[in-house]
Amino acid sequence: MKLADLDIIVTAPPAPGWGGRYWILVKLTTDTGITGWGEVYAASVGPDAMRSVISDVFERHMAGENPENIELMFRRAYSAGFTQRPDLTVMGAFSGLEIACWDILGKDRDRPVWALLGGLMNDRIRAYTYLYPEPDDPDIGGFWNDADRTAEAAARAVKDGWTAVKMDPAGPYTIRGGHMPSMSDISRSVRFCRAVRAAVGDRADILFGTHGQFTPAGAIRMGQALEPYLPLWFEEPIPPDNPLDFARVAAAVRIPLATGERATTRAEFATLLRAGGVEILQPALGRAGGIWEGRKIAAVAEAFGAQVAPHLYAGPVEWAANLHLSAAIPNLLLAETIATPFHDALIKGSIRVEAGHVRAPQGPGLGIDVDEALARAHPYTGDALHLSMQEAPCDYAQENRFEGGAPPKP
Repeated sequence: MKLADLDIIVTAPPAPGWGGRYWILVKLTTDTGITGWGEVYAASVGPDAMRSVISDVFERHMAGENPENIELMFRRAYSAGFTQRPDLTVMGAFSGLEIACWDILGKDRDRPVWALLGGLMNDRIRAYTYLYPEPDDPDIGGFWNDADRTAEAAARAVKDGWTAVKMDPAGPYTIRGGHMPSMSDISRSVRFCRAVRAAVGDRADILFGTHGQFTPAGAIRMGQALEPYLPLWFEEPIPPDNPLDFARVAAAVRIPLATGERATTRAEFATLLRAGGVEILQPALGRAGGIWEGRKIAAVAEAFGAQVAPHLYAGPVEWAANLHLSAAIPNLLLAETIATPFHDALIKGSIRVEAGHVRAPQGPGLGIDVDEALARAHPYTGDALHLSMQEAPCDYAQENRFEGGAPPKP
């Protein structure tokens, strides 16, 4: 069995676009006719350029290869061009292709991917949800700075069975790197934590998200203000290019630090662990190197007493990959979930959240049934990136607003 053909589909979820502006799906077919699906997470180049990168990685390192030889193909891509170091774009391309290889291998053996990773550790995977406004909310924009409405969303989530909810009211993330939070950003974040804690009590964990927007000193000021509300984690409080500085924040803040959605390969995750301070790793498997690399990241984390919470701001194919890793590892904490009608339709309801948990997929491969026609019927035609950072600095006079990762309205 050899890898023969590659197809790439860039599909755009309908507004408001939870999960990003577009999702890059890859479809690999073997010379024996087996098809595998993968997903490339957000890249630092546009989708047309990323198509070329994915095609180059496939043709150069994978075409004609046995899909079993994942380690060999990883080493080819990781070492390409005399690098042997984490390369976000190349490893993002490889990650999606690697996930598709696991889908092929599982289908060839008529076994779920988790069975090929060491077997089943977690048959029921605890998940968490971001706190979103209702789809018919007439003032979606106002939701993001309204602590009371967010608390109502948290109460609804707990009623539906969720035991962990995430929010990120801490202000803007900008191209300028870390900044000192404004006092209004700190006050708003405290209001949100107080309101959500009052709404959920001890029935759910609060996950406090940020996007690497603070300096270490700014992260410490923000984190210390949130300590009374016992968040389960303080997510990526400083930029990901400062891995050693996480230890400075952890030494001063009594909330576990989580990070990893923008990291790739075990090399970067191991540096975080060796530096100390990060207790929860959040690999996005469509960027971190794929499922096998994710399994290695989890093993390294286990040796440091750290836990894994696979990150998801993408489509349901990466979600399926995350769930198979989650099912197989002993140090799972949580798995992120985005449950929209489009996510569900794209895999024909083949994975569902029930009372805040997901059953380990049982079908062969990734255990999903991709609606290829639906994906092709929603092509991305824009030229923006999957996610964007604002150029304007933090505003210390007026209220800052972050709208939950939703792409701006046309």
